[in-house]
Amino acid sequence: MPAEGDASGMRGSIVDRAERTPSRTWASPVRAVSRMWASAAPTPAGKAAAATSGRSAVVDYGVYVNGARLPDAPPYTQALELARASGQGFVWLGLHEPDEAEMTGIAHAFGLHELAAEDAVHAGQRPKLEQFGTEVTFLAMRTARYVEHAELTETSEVVETGHLMLFIGDHFVITVRHGGACRLAPVRAGLEGKAELLRQGPWAVAYAVTDHVVDLYLDVADRIEEDLDELEEEVFSRTAGGRVQQIYQLKRELVEFRRTVVPLQRPFATLVAEDSGVPPRLRRYFHDVLDHLTRTAEQVQAADDLLHSILAARLAQVTVDQNNDMRKIAAWAAIAAVQTAIAGVYGMNFEYMPELKMRYGYPVILGIMVVSALALYRLFRRSGWL
Repeated sequence: MPAEGDASGMRGSIVDRAERTPSRTWASPVRAVSRMWASAAPTPAGKAAAATSGRSAVVDYGVYVNGARLPDAPPYTQALELARASGQGFVWLGLHEPDEAEMTGIAHAFGLHELAAEDAVHAGQRPKLEQFGTEVTFLAMRTARYVEHAELTETSEVVETGHLMLFIGDHFVITVRHGGACRLAPVRAGLEGKAELLRQGPWAVAYAVTDHVVDLYLDVADRIEEDLDELEEEVFSRTAGGRVQQIYQLKRELVEFRRTVVPLQRPFATLVAEDSGVPPRLRRYFHDVLDHLTRTAEQVQAADDLLHSILAARLAQVTVDQNNDMRKIAAWAAIAAVQTAIAGVYGMNFEYMPELKMRYGYPVILGIMVVSALALYRLFRRSGWL
């Protein structure tokens, strides 16, 4: 954060940047903002924001004017006041898992509603879109990413989910992340290379962030389809692999992903409406995000139906295998029963029994037992029981 004595140096760097701007239309406003920053003394709120004790949830923060990020920005509270006073530029503040005390201070500085600030601290809300007056729009959504795994097991984590909240105002946008399922550093870097889009203000940031989140949805849906193809091939192979526990684990992960994707369709349908407050030039961009979201929701529904069919087929296979095992056991028991009956008769040791005094009685009885066993085996084999 720049000190009070560095104001003249910061003013010179910003003015030099403005003079290098190709468009003369935007050069004057940038110089005006630069002069305001150079002449403004640090406020107590700015000093409090600059001095943090312990862990800070601020991951990155920048001030953007004319589609470019200005260097050596003052504390965000002071930058927000000057951006509002000049009518030029906006502040993008990125947070990761803020605590209640820090979020309360940020909410006070940016004029956020206490209920929305509480939602930003305690993640777990369903995807939703709320308007707080005409100045602030609050968008809550869930993030997701595919977790690499060598093979699907009963405990494999397939989808990692998190939460992301956006506060969108006239001169600021605040992103609050929970979990590591979605990182916004690549979004900020990519957007800073698109000055024309960044000139549209905070809603351009909202579009870039939501587009990145939905693109991750698409990647997760495609990778889950690959897992389903492998699982389906394994279930219907000759070896009839694929334990029911594996299928059920993937179904649980898919349910978690479905809770992330499907509820977000309604908030986006509101965003693309004409009275949503989104600038008309950016509304077509949000339409594109909604199309991708709808495609992902359809993929999730198709994957869920296919997984249900695979689970039902595997359960049917288990039932058939059990029936086959019972038939084999019954066939072998029938074969053994004939031998047991013959042996039981001649093992009763009656004094007057036929064939007891026969010279070849023993081998004859053994022959009858073998022949009967072979005959029954062939009969069961032809009927498919063995």
